[in-house]
Amino acid sequence: MGREAITRAEVGDATGDVRALLESTELILRGDIRRRFQRDRLADVCVDGEVLRITFEDETVALHLGAGVAETWAKAIATPPPSLRAKLGLAKGARAYRVGRFEDAALDEAMAGTLVDTMADADMMIACLADPGDLDTALAVHAGNPTIPVWAVYPKGAGVAFGDGAIRSLLRAQGFRDSKSCSVSARLTATRYGRTPAP
Repeated sequence: MGREAITRAEVGDATGDVRALLESTELILRGDIRRRFQRDRLADVCVDGEVLRITFEDETVALHLGAGVAETWAKAIATPPPSLRAKLGLAKGARAYRVGRFEDAALDEAMAGTLVDTMADADMMIACLADPGDLDTALAVHAGNPTIPVWAVYPKGAGVAFGDGAIRSLLRAQGFRDSKSCSVSARLTATRYGRTPAP
């Protein structure tokens, strides 16, 4: 989740009231000024009284957030977002069993060195789901270690034949609930599911 504030903004020569959103990859302004700034390209971040000042390429940006909020936003911008490996819970030695496969460099890098050969040795399952058959296979394999979470990895965006809604419906019908999601890459997203304990 990002940060959000209604504030006065100055971008170059333009001034106006905006809704500012600080997301994991972008600073977004909506309202009188509509702009998107890539977060990893924000520079010269500083707090000047109650104003957060930023440079983006050759443009200056000032957000009148108030001193406290400006300080927290400045710290957030200076802190790199967690890696995909950390978001998946693999950064501290957890082991994953993979079912299915997508050709995706970001996912491969996040899983590097964490994959195990048996479900019994896994702390989680990473299920690459291109179609309902992949989900059926993943559920059958998951039965071998039913208490571990499942990261469902699947394509995102318009026109996806088997995506978030269908996967969520099918997994909820099997007693799973989603608890977290994250972007994997430009074409893939992931949602973590766990089986709901019996009453």
